[in-house]
Formats: sequence, structure tokens, C-alpha cells
Amino acid sequence: MSDNNGSTSTPPDDTEKASTPLEILIGERLEQLAPLSASCSIYRVPERLRSLNPSVYTPKVVSIGPLHHGNETLQDMEEHKYRYLQQFLDRTNENLEYYLRKIRYQEATLRSYYAETIKFSSDDLVTIILVDSAFIIELFLNYYFNIANSTDRIMSAPFMIIDVRNDLFLLENQLPFFILEDLFDPDKVNASNHGESEKLSFIQLCRTFFELKLEAVGVDCNLERVNSSEVKGERFLDIMRNLCLPPEPQVGGIRNPAAIAAPSITELHRAGVKLKVRSTRNLFSIRFENGILEIPRLTISDDSERILRNLAAYEQCHYSHCRISEYLDLLDCFVNTPNDVELLVKYGIVTNIFGDSSEACSMINSLGKGVYVDYNDFCFATLYEDLHKHCKKPWNKWKANLRQNYLNTPWAIVSVVAAVFLIILTVIQTVCSLISL
Repeated sequence: MSDNNGSTSTPPDDTEKASTPLEILIGERLEQLAPLSASCSIYRVPERLRSLNPSVYTPKVVSIGPLHHGNETLQDMEEHKYRYLQQFLDRTNENLEYYLRKIRYQEATLRSYYAETIKFSSDDLVTIILVDSAFIIELFLNYYFNIANSTDRIMSAPFMIIDVRNDLFLLENQLPFFILEDLFDPDKVNASNHGESEKLSFIQLCRTFFELKLEAVGVDCNLERVNSSEVKGERFLDIMRNLCLPPEPQVGGIRNPAAIAAPSITELHRAGVKLKVRSTRNLFSIRFENGILEIPRLTISDDSERILRNLAAYEQCHYSHCRISEYLDLLDCFVNTPNDVELLVKYGIVTNIFGDSSEACSMINSLGKGVYVDYNDFCFATLYEDLHKHCKKPWNKWKANLRQNYLNTPWAIVSVVAAVFLIILTVIQTVCSLISL
């Protein structure tokens, strides 16, 4: 580089300009790293999943926790959250200082539940946790006891509660479950004032609030199982995922490369597999025996897409055994064309809220995109192999073709019998003619 006098100069090195040596700056950064916690369970949705359909992971009306706090599109609900905080204080007959101390004492633990470093100050985070916790507790109580007044913009608006419920189910819109249980005191709530004699648990309120959402994907929400230790979790999604899984542990198998994908419903139908809806309300209770494939009922809708996507995203971040993701893989295999959807609807297995088979097909196919599964520990490995073995037998396809194309109506059966009878008579007549010669 030349100056005005024609001489050359070397640009100064950044380390020479810096007042602090680079190794000290990096060392300070290393010292500031927060220790990783085993309790981490609240994550951002991986971009490989978010990019496929951002709307199903993004809150529309209310932020819960620090990840979406301050979002301008969610500010309308903030004042109402503070109104619920006031209701909570009136109900429990405690002052703000009591709950602020309670939360501040557990601030470090609360921060450890989030996968990313929370940038909010101590005061701001404690405020967010208290306001959002009180909001959830009061919302669940109002819903449980069906309390609504004209000034409550959530309970008095039939569709607002649906929007709020949708937001509370999202992966990024969560609070650690322990703080909700800690702030919920059944003695202070005093359920008997509302005509209830039993002492409510918070997980019971949780089950009641989300029951309709879980029924959309066929989950059994009976209270006995909800109260059992097996479905306890660290957050709403954890509890809901455990409810989706069958009560008995699932044994995974190695997925055969020759059966890497299950046959589609249309292929199975052409191979003579009989489709039947299972009465059990568990996604994983899929059974194939004696040529009969039984599948639990499933509703295809925007709601079921949102639920399954967020459960799968949570698994992808938190679990090594991604069973919901494996279920989505199976659905993707079963449904390749609108005809597959129509067959599932015909046999009562699928309720298609979209109405359009093509739209339902596209939605199901998109659920498995970007989702990873472990082929060495796959819970449907045996099912995939059994279905392929059935389809490979020519006899099964021949029988199905005869039944579906030639014996599908009483008149068709009569025609086939008559044809066979005529052939027999023709053979007899020919034999008799030969004998007479």
C-alpha cells in the first residue's frame, strides 16, 4: 500500500490495535460459558423442521416463557396475563413478594431448563415466569370450572380458547412443569368453593385442558393413566408425548434394508390385506395378523398436524428413541397418493377434516420430512417386514384381484359361477361326443 509520498506501509494487525491480548479475550469468553445442565428440555425447533412449515411452531396470540417474550405480534395478550396474575393473587391470598421470592430462589434451575442462554436479566426473567405461570394456572382453573364472564377475553370468546390452547402446546412456548406444580397449591385454590370436594392436582387440570387436542390424534386421556408416574414429565409436551406412547415399553428392531419402507395402503389393498379400524385409542397399537391390518383411528386436520409436528420436533431435540417420528415415517409410507387416503377414510381409519384427499395426502407426506429415525432401533421394523412378505406372495395378489375386480358384487359372483358352470357343461358335452365316436 502506497501513501501520498510513494512510500509503502503495512496495515496494522488487529492484535496490535487491541488493548487486550486476543488470548485473554477468548479466555474470558470461555470462563463465561454457563455449565450445561441435564435438566435441559425446552428448545428451539431445528431449522430443518421449521423451514417446512414455520406457522405450526410459532405462537399466534400468547407467549409463554422467555423464547417469544417481547414479540410485537403477541403484545395484545400481555395486559390480560396481568389480569390473570391479579386473579391468582386474590385466589391464593398471597402477596407478590411471596411468589417473587419463590421463583427467584429457583432462577438458576429455571434457566437450566432452556437449551439456549436466556439473555433476560434476573428481574425480567422472574417477572416473565411469575406472570406466565399465574396465567396458565388461572386459565386451567377457569376452563376446568367453566368460569366465564363478559370481561374475560379468553373464556368469553369461544374461538380464543382454541388459539391459546394451540399456543400452549408449542415446543418453544413452554415453562418447566415443576414451577407450575410448585406455584399451584390445591389448598389455596380451595376447590370446594366451586362445588368440588376433591383436592385437584395440577396435572389433572392439564389433562382436562388438553384432552380435546389429544383426542384429535386418538390419545387416551383417562385420568388413571394421567395420574400415573409413567406420564409425568418436565413440560407439557413431555407429558403429552408419554400419553401418546403405549403403556408397555416398545421393543425396537433393526430395519431390514429390503423393507426400508412399508408398502402403501393401495399396494396392501391390491395384495388382499384387509383394513380395519382398531378400537384402542393409541397411535402405536397397529397390528397385522392373518392378512388383517388394524390401525387406530386418526383425524387429519390442521390441529393434528400441529400436534404431531411439535411432538416430533421435541423428540428430535430430546430423545434417542424417537417413537413419534417413527409413527410419522409409517404414515408417510402408507400414504403416497390421494387414493391411499380415500381407502383409509372408506374403512373408518381416517377422518379427513380437509375433505380433499389430495390436501390430506400432501399434509401426511410432509410430516416425515426432515425427521430422523434410527434404523437400528425402529419400533415398526417387524411390521414392515411382515407387510412386505405378504405383498410378495403372488397368490395373495391373485386372490385380491379376483375378489376386487370379479367378485365385488352379487351379480358378478353369479356371472362367474354361471361361466364356470357353462365351461363344465361344455367339457362334459365334448367328452360325451368323443365317447360316442
